[in-house]
Amino acid sequence: MPKVTQTSTRKVDHIRINLDEDVRSSLTTGLERFHFSHRALPELDLEAVDLSQNLFGRQLKAPLLISSMTGGAEEAMQINARLAEAAQETSIAMGIGSQRAAIEDPELADSFRVRQYAPDILLFANLGAVQLNYGYDVEECQRSVDMIEADALILHLNALQEAVQPEGDTRFTGLAKKIEAICNTLTVPVIAKEVGWGFSETDVQLLMNAGVAAIDVAGAGGTSWSQVEMYRATNESQRRLAAAFIGWGVPTAEAIQNVNKLAPELPIIASGGLRTGIDIAKSIALGASLGGMASPYLKAADQSTEAVIQTIDEIAREIQICMFAAGVGNIEQLQNTELIPA
Repeated sequence: MPKVTQTSTRKVDHIRINLDEDVRSSLTTGLERFHFSHRALPELDLEAVDLSQNLFGRQLKAPLLISSMTGGAEEAMQINARLAEAAQETSIAMGIGSQRAAIEDPELADSFRVRQYAPDILLFANLGAVQLNYGYDVEECQRSVDMIEADALILHLNALQEAVQPEGDTRFTGLAKKIEAICNTLTVPVIAKEVGWGFSETDVQLLMNAGVAAIDVAGAGGTSWSQVEMYRATNESQRRLAAAFIGWGVPTAEAIQNVNKLAPELPIIASGGLRTGIDIAKSIALGASLGGMASPYLKAADQSTEAVIQTIDEIAREIQICMFAAGVGNIEQLQNTELIPA
């Protein structure tokens, strides 16, 4: 049996809290401030609307990502297997949760290994960027990639979450240069990802200079990890501290625009509070390439692989109908579609 570590215990807490509690930010994504111009005469056939997308050498049937969620605990193994099976069946992308637990205890690696269920998908490995200031280097990053045969590595940035955790790692000084070193030496592309508070223009500039291959904005408006940590708190003082940040962050729409303004050629993954295919279509029109969701897929995976497939199919159909009603035939055209400010 794998030993129980502080990291793996935290992962179990995170699964339970996300399934059972209301952990939404008090902010909105900002996507509600935009809408498409309706086309009564779209001059398109619905079934000809093409959702396919190519990213990092993998062909996707729809611009969807199962965002990084879990791993590092036995309870996560079945969830990741179901998510991967669904991603394979529907030909969409998937990220896994932080692999730090499996670096600490290799016996936990099986909870992350999903290639056996999804040999053809675009798959992202994942480590916390701050660990580069706590002894991790390219070796641990490459181990994470090799562990799951990943196509790219996510380095996630969660400064606020770490700050409200009693056990948090909060030494973020000089991190941009260490990310740059990983980008320059790793064998696969590096994606910078927030976890729910978005990126400012200053962040985007630092990450561009570091050489990241894509940015997952993970903006405010969805799950607030300070709220998750509030439910993990062991005393009232910790609980109040975490709860104070329920309205913190850069909303998703603004974060997408920040990246698109400074790095229009950089692939953008939109995430953070996306709940429908229309949200994803709006994000792509603002400049994104993919739309990532976590909570809807996690809730479905708690039931079955079939429930995840159904959720993916429904979201993809919403995108397709949205594009049809806006007179947009493919993803490239969608990325060049003007939204109307509300």
